[in-house]
Amino acid sequence: MQLTNRSKNVVNKKMSFWERIYLPAVLAGMWTTIKHFFRKKNALNYPEVKRPFAPVYRGWHVLKRDAQGRENCTACGLCAVACPAEAITMEAAERKKGEENLYREEKYAAVYEINMLRCIFCGLCEEACPKEAIFLTDRIVPADYVRQNFIFGKDLLVEGVEPEKRVDVTVRQKHLTEKKAVELAS
Repeated sequence: MQLTNRSKNVVNKKMSFWERIYLPAVLAGMWTTIKHFFRKKNALNYPEVKRPFAPVYRGWHVLKRDAQGRENCTACGLCAVACPAEAITMEAAERKKGEENLYREEKYAAVYEINMLRCIFCGLCEEACPKEAIFLTDRIVPADYVRQNFIFGKDLLVEGVEPEKRVDVTVRQKHLTEKKAVELAS
C-alpha cells in the first residue's frame, strides 16, 4: 500500500566501461578547477585596500559629548531596557558641585559597560536614547583571546574631548532621523 505518489522506480542499469573507470568524471572535475584559475579574484589585499562599509553599518559603540565637551548620557537606562541581549549595564550617580563642565545633567552614568560578546549590534540602544548619547560607529570591534577584554567601559566608549578625537556620526543621525520620520508617517 502506498501512502503517497512520490515513489520513484530505481533502475539498476549496468555501468559502461567509461563510467566504471571514472575517467570522464575526473576530467570534468579537473576542467572545473582549471576554469577557476583564470577567473577574476574577489579578494582584496586587506591592510592596503579596505572595502567600503555601508553607511548604516553598525560597529563599535561610542558615547557622545556635546559641543562643550560634556557627556550626553544621563543614565536614564532606556538603552539598557531596549537591549534585547541585555548587554548594557550602568550605574547612575549625582553630579557634584564643580562637575558642571563634565556632565550635562544632574544625573550621569558613573559606570557604563557594554558586554560586546553579548551585543548583537541591533542598534536599538541608539534608537531608544532620548539624548542622542550612544551611537554605533563604522569602527570594527577588534578580536581578542580574553573574554574580559570584551567588556567595554567608559574608558573605551566615551569619545575624546578634543575636536580631532570626536567620532563623526552624522550619517547615523541622518539615518535614524529618516527612520523615525517613516515610522511616524505610517
